[in-house]
Amino acid sequence: MIYTLLAFVFAGVAVLVIHRAITMLLAASWFMGWLRGMLGLSLLVIAVGAGLLAYDIYTYRPVLLEQPVATVSFEGTEPQHFTAVVVEQSGSEKRVSLHGDQWQLNARFLKWKGFLSSMDIKPAYRLDRLSGRFYDIQAESSETRTHHSITTSFLGIDLWRFIYDHPKWFPIIDTTYGSATYLPMKVGALYEVYLSNAGLVARPLNDAAKKAISEWH
Repeated sequence: MIYTLLAFVFAGVAVLVIHRAITMLLAASWFMGWLRGMLGLSLLVIAVGAGLLAYDIYTYRPVLLEQPVATVSFEGTEPQHFTAVVVEQSGSEKRVSLHGDQWQLNARFLKWKGFLSSMDIKPAYRLDRLSGRFYDIQAESSETRTHHSITTSFLGIDLWRFIYDHPKWFPIIDTTYGSATYLPMKVGALYEVYLSNAGLVARPLNDAAKKAISEWH
């Protein structure tokens, strides 16, 4: 809820600034000076930035432990070449091509530090990347590995990446990665991915997935 509210706050700021900027640009006094025009254009830039930031915040969801966040299933007709189907909790579906024997799903986390951590503001997560790898060491070093972004930031406005690159600027926010353990890919296998204290945990949901895991063990 807090992240949706923050997104709406930034979106509201964007709308107000756009309205003010357009009013200034269309006013009759526009011709009175270059400075007024530049100020209006600057406000438009700020509004666009605020809007993009609002969208980026909206893509994050609060962390609830043992909360299922996605299912991952596999289709395919060629050895070590699969179509992975990722269905998020929201219902959105993404189909990507993965090469290899095993898969892994990564997520980004925003965690609060200091006094904010005691205010019951839950951390936030966003599914980040699905990747495949080869079990054989020689194949892993010689074959092309595949990975795909699950959620992306629109036009490169990436709040998490900015905080990650400048941690000293944001002493109250911690940015981390979380990854599920590599598990085998097999046609027909279905897994469910949960949130945990350590990040992500993937569990088999059907017999095909359970059999794939037992064969690797």
